[in-house]
Amino acid sequence: MRCPAFPEDLIAAQRAWDRTYRALADPAQRGRTTALRRRLLELSVQVWWHPYWRDAKTGNRMDLRVRAHELETGVR
Repeated sequence: MRCPAFPEDLIAAQRAWDRTYRALADPAQRGRTTALRRRLLELSVQVWWHPYWRDAKTGNRMDLRVRAHELETGVR
């Protein structure tokens, strides 16, 4: 099943959210946790309140996460 088309900026924000989340879990980033948490909150707001969700009649947030993961890993 194919994911619906999402705006590029929404996909970019979700991909950045995923990368930031992984960085927060990385022990090597230990001294940057405050900055990473702030970034994660900023990206969460961008993704959650994006105008796409207000206007879209189809698609859901899980579809967005799947699409972002596909692009990040190169899996289709």
